Amino acid sequence: MSDVVMVMTTVPLGEVGEALARRLIEERLAACVNLHEPMTSIYRWEGAVTTDRERQLVIKTTAARLPALRKRLGELHSYTLPELLVLAVDDGSTGYLDWVRAETTPRSS
Repeated sequence: MSDVVMVMTTVPLGEVGEALARRLIEERLAACVNLHEPMTSIYRWEGAVTTDRERQLVIKTTAARLPALRKRLGELHSYTLPELLVLAVDDGSTGYLDWVRAETTPRSS
């Protein structure tokens, strides 16, 4: 079992996803964020079936950075109830996992 995790969230179409991804990288809360192509999401919200066009973000970080990432997503996200799913990374290439750890290590000012 690795200490690296992947976090999934969705954002509305437009520049929101890229801005959010860049902010997470700049703040070293993520080593990499993938922005997937637009997709259609169908879900129940406040008693009604809703359809929206969204993009999914897959965020690579470490379990140690997860509390700060969770807090920051809550501050930056435009949704009332943003998706935040954390997937454990059981295994991966040693070099890539080391890179994720290095890129999410806070730097002293």
